[in-house]
Amino acid sequence: MTHPTAGVAFKPQHFDEALAAPAAGLWFEVHAENYMVAGGPRLSMLQALRDVRPLSLHGVGLSLGGIERPNPAHLAALKDLVDRFDPFLVSEHLAWSRIGPRCLPDLLPVPRTGEALATVVRNIDIVQEALGRPILIENPAHYIALGAMWSEPDFLTEIVRRTDCGLLIDVNNVAVAANNIGYDAGRYLAQLPHAAIGEIHIAGHSQDPLLGQHLLIDSHDAPVSELVWDLLADLLDHTGKRPVLLERDGNIPDFAELMAERDRAAAILARKVPCHA
Repeated sequence: MTHPTAGVAFKPQHFDEALAAPAAGLWFEVHAENYMVAGGPRLSMLQALRDVRPLSLHGVGLSLGGIERPNPAHLAALKDLVDRFDPFLVSEHLAWSRIGPRCLPDLLPVPRTGEALATVVRNIDIVQEALGRPILIENPAHYIALGAMWSEPDFLTEIVRRTDCGLLIDVNNVAVAANNIGYDAGRYLAQLPHAAIGEIHIAGHSQDPLLGQHLLIDSHDAPVSELVWDLLADLLDHTGKRPVLLERDGNIPDFAELMAERDRAAAILARKVPCHA
């Protein structure tokens, strides 16, 4: 099987075209929570895809930044998926979304403090021990500046050092946060621990209806912006080749339109030096 290069977030309406797509290095990523079921067509569809293409699982519900330990039932369901489909990558967000029995429909920000760092490290250790493998942690999008003891690159570096996890760097999140809270995106990328980066996400964003360009939203409902394409090339200059994933979760276009963006990412990857880590 060809080594994964540029992939696409899989949508069930694209199943037939995804299964037949001839592109070299193509892979697919799914949100793990959409497949935490006992059986039925979803798992059958995913198995058919996994039989012909590499697969990555991207979680949104472990609440790694929450004060409570990962929910045991949720973690067991994730392990079942990992054991069944043997994904080449497993990732989650640096965020929280759960308080006791309440699950919130959002990825909420983690304060970059010593106490929060210890909590995130504890939760990642629990997840990696349960899965028997390292996971990747995704950098968040930001809409307001938070008081912090650590810069985000330093915070991510310390998480990696303490847990031996890897990083998933979402370049669209970097573009959105840099615009919204006023930091230099190129400097942010240069300060990351590049050897730990195992995957890169690209996606489209939108402007807030009232504030326009002053507040960008990580909406995943538009084509990738030229700014994000430039930041992708910049990050790959630091890392060498890494798997790149195109996300699209709203205003889903035809599969051919997604593949055109995916092929642009593959072309950028082809011009970069081989992975050195």
